[in-house]
Amino acid sequence: HVQLVESGGGSVQAGGSLTLSCAAGRYTYKRNCMGWFRQAPGKEREGIAIISGHDGRTHYADSVKGRFTISQDKDKNTLYLDIYALRPEDTAMYYCAAQAGICVSWYDTGLSARYFSYWGLGTQVTVS
Repeated sequence: HVQLVESGGGSVQAGGSLTLSCAAGRYTYKRNCMGWFRQAPGKEREGIAIISGHDGRTHYADSVKGRFTISQDKDKNTLYLDIYALRPEDTAMYYCAAQAGICVSWYDTGLSARYFSYWGLGTQVTVS
């Protein structure tokens, strides 16, 4: 059973920053694709960043490019999302997710939730 546990969310003022973490437990994603998604109330889940467990290659949604950074520490089996210059529109539940294999695409297609099999329960980020 793959268990992903997010942490690091909270309430921050606009312009602030946060670092979200996702502990993958005993799931090892040495070569697999990991990603961060978010869902605001009344909106669809949005893929915002993916990273290759193999070589660290990344891809971001245009909405977060330049402000969000996805990274991983494979020794700690942990995925991170650094968020800078937070805006009220970044308010959402943030989820980490894992694919069963490598990243499907390095274009926006690869950000689709349908490619990800394993999901955490999310951590709330509120920006005021």
